[in-house]
Amino acid sequence: MKKAKWLLSLAAVSSLLLAACGANTTKEADKDEANALEQIQEEGKITVGIMGTYAPYNYLNENKVYDGFDVDIAKELAERLGVEAEFVAQDFSGLIPGLQKDKFDILVSQVTITEERQKQIDFTEPYITNQVKVIVKESNTDIQTKEDFKGKKIGVGLGTNDETYLRTELMPEVGDFTINTYDDVITTLKDLDSGRIDATINNVYALKPVVEQNGYAIKAVGEPIKSDKAAVAVKKGNTELVEALNKALEEMKQDGTYEEIFMKWFEEAPPAE
Repeated sequence: MKKAKWLLSLAAVSSLLLAACGANTTKEADKDEANALEQIQEEGKITVGIMGTYAPYNYLNENKVYDGFDVDIAKELAERLGVEAEFVAQDFSGLIPGLQKDKFDILVSQVTITEERQKQIDFTEPYITNQVKVIVKESNTDIQTKEDFKGKKIGVGLGTNDETYLRTELMPEVGDFTINTYDDVITTLKDLDSGRIDATINNVYALKPVVEQNGYAIKAVGEPIKSDKAAVAVKKGNTELVEALNKALEEMKQDGTYEEIFMKWFEEAPPAE
């Protein structure tokens, strides 16, 4: 009988210890999640996920250093948080999974705000709005608008908002067409130039440097088919980090730094909000 009571007591104590450990573990996890901003500032650096192949937004320049509009925005944000920006390149389709697994602290890589993504990650206020157009070969006269996509081969970035748009919105609207996916814009435009696809969709800012460097005979046609707002992406629940980034973005716009960066890369003033 005494042995049974002893075993019951031991079991009770063990349960209490396990419960306490579980509670502490949960609290530590919550603390880690809540203090992402503090951790970044303590470490003195913020890890920024980018594609690294998407000029003029983010790309490896001739000096083998990451450069571009997104890169300058990220560096300025980091400076205002009192830390250094460290860039890590990844195919676009792997950026959000990498953010969720803590490979990056933030994404600054033209991540468009969508309802589906808002379920997976958090966003700051938008830092750019892009007008997306239909892109074809210069000699192409068959495709003038998105309505001409039926029966054609259309190229698009894998895992991008543009891919989702083509599959879920445009195809039901205009009829079936073939979608070829790519890991970067350069390969997409190379296939367009060589005739392996009939069209793609992208914004003119993204086309200019690629066309200039490679001499692709392509053109944008028609009016913009949609407008995308890109923002800094943050792991779900990191509220303090989002607030700090929003404050920095607002300060950049107020003191003229944002306009300076925008004009540097796009040679025009940012559109009025």
